[in-house]
Parts: sequence; C-alpha cells; structure tokens
Amino acid sequence: MRFVLASASPARLATLRAAGVEPEVIVSGVDESTVVAADTGSLVAALADLKARAVAGGIDGPALVLGCDSMLDLDGTALGKPGSVDAAAQRWREMRGRTGTLWTGHCLLDTERGTSVVTSEATDVVFSDATDDEIARYTATGEPSAVAGAFTLDGLGGWFVERVIGDAHNVVGVSLPRLRRMLQELGRGLPDLGWPAPH
Repeated sequence: MRFVLASASPARLATLRAAGVEPEVIVSGVDESTVVAADTGSLVAALADLKARAVAGGIDGPALVLGCDSMLDLDGTALGKPGSVDAAAQRWREMRGRTGTLWTGHCLLDTERGTSVVTSEATDVVFSDATDDEIARYTATGEPSAVAGAFTLDGLGGWFVERVIGDAHNVVGVSLPRLRRMLQELGRGLPDLGWPAPH
C-alpha cells in the first residue's frame, strides 16, 4: 500500500524510517494561520487533518496518508515555531525550569476506503533551568527557531530536557503507538505501511 507522509519534518521522517517504514513525502503547503480551535489538542488535530486532506486530494489510487502537526502548550497557550532567534530566546526564558505539554495531532486517511481517523496525543516535557548563556548559545544555532515549542528532544535541545512523561516519539513529531492504534481503527495494520521495511 502506498504510504504518504504529509509533512516536511525531517524528524518525523527519521522516526518512521527508524521504526521500519519508508513513507513517500508530499508536503501539503496549507496555510496554517487560518485555523483556530478551542485548545492546543484540538488545534493540532485540525491542522493534521487539513494537511492530510490537502495531500490526499492530489493522489491517484489507494494510499494511506498521514498528516501531523505539533505544538507546545504552556499556560494554556499554543506555541508553534518561534521563527527567529530572538523569539526562541524569549520562549526559552519563559520555559526554563518548567513543564509544558507537547501536543501532536495525527490524521490517518485511507483514500481507498474513504475513511480517516483524527486524534491528538499529549506528552509532558520537563525543561531544565537553562542559564542565560546556554539559552543564548542554543538559540544562536538556529535549531529552536524552526521547530515546534522551540526545542528538540533528538537534537541539540536534548541537553535541556530533564524528562518526558508519556510517549517520547510524540515529542519528536509522531506517536508510533498512536499510529498503530489508528491503523487498527481503519481495519489496517503495520504491514499496510510496508513494515518492516527490508534493510
């Protein structure tokens, strides 16, 4: 079965590859700024759904399309990509020594059957009390400017994550256990994703 990842995230692609599947990547190009929701979990689910449907609309033949979107919830505010070094540094001054909730929305769409599952997964992230110098050095790399919540677990930001409460893969951008359950809800299974891919 054709498996399409509707995301430009290299971390999501790497996670899926490490887990034994090789998705085809098609970026949705949707305008995320037009989407509003009551809370962070609902927002990322809506964005994941929008991305998956945008990509599925351009696909011929049967496919499983996975759309994802991640944001950090801090004090009830949804935080996406900071977009600049200064914004990332400000974000880190607010986050350090605290706990945030990383939400990832997932939409799995089966074009053959015309069915889909949309859901979101939450993982709590406990941040280190990073010093001003550490924040300046980290944000100067540019990494936190381009990722949801202004940090990575699997990159340079890993130094400043004390612990994760929940699914660590979800923090990276796709919850593997959640995706497996979504497949089951659609009457599919891991083999439909080509798992395990030959090495």
